[in-house]
Amino acid sequence: MVFLSWVRPTSQDQESCINKSGTLNYDDKYKGATAKSFSSLEQDKGFSNDGFLLNNARVLMGTGVDTFEKGKTALRTWRHFGMNWAFVDPKTPIQQGAKFCICVKEFLPWLMMPLQVVYVNETKTTKNRGASFGFGSGTLQGHLLAGEERFSIEIDENNQVWYEILSFSKPAHVLSFVGYPYVMLRQKYFAHESAKVMLKHINSSKS
Repeated sequence: MVFLSWVRPTSQDQESCINKSGTLNYDDKYKGATAKSFSSLEQDKGFSNDGFLLNNARVLMGTGVDTFEKGKTALRTWRHFGMNWAFVDPKTPIQQGAKFCICVKEFLPWLMMPLQVVYVNETKTTKNRGASFGFGSGTLQGHLLAGEERFSIEIDENNQVWYEILSFSKPAHVLSFVGYPYVMLRQKYFAHESAKVMLKHINSSKS
């Protein structure tokens, strides 16, 4: 089952995709795993043994609480998907259990890939420690991949603000099995472009 559209998917198209998508398509023991650090996932051999590949990108957005707050707002309104070839309905709530579609244009058709928010984490500033906001989404039946992805923004103890994407995935459909090297390249390209639109949003909204 693959969800395709020859034109930019409408809200009704996305709702239909979500209604047909069913449950998470990866092992429940990995649910919420992206809440951990990249280094801890690297050390867990279970991921590679089960065929998952890790992907991580961490980009400096700037400094200061104002930059951090703008980054949080950007994530909450899906600005990190603000590209002409990839988008998420900006009205999608960032809350556990919420289902949504990532719509991606690949050559001629658009792909609609269903996911579900599996957790939302937020930590407040404490003494000698920064703060962070992030959420992880798991792939549902009908997604070309099986796995989970976290988007997060963090202000560290040095007042630096970082945007991070962390994911683990493996093919879940014959199309992604055949074209997995291409899929991995697209993941890295998305991370690069997502960081660019986040930076653009943060800089353009500075007073």
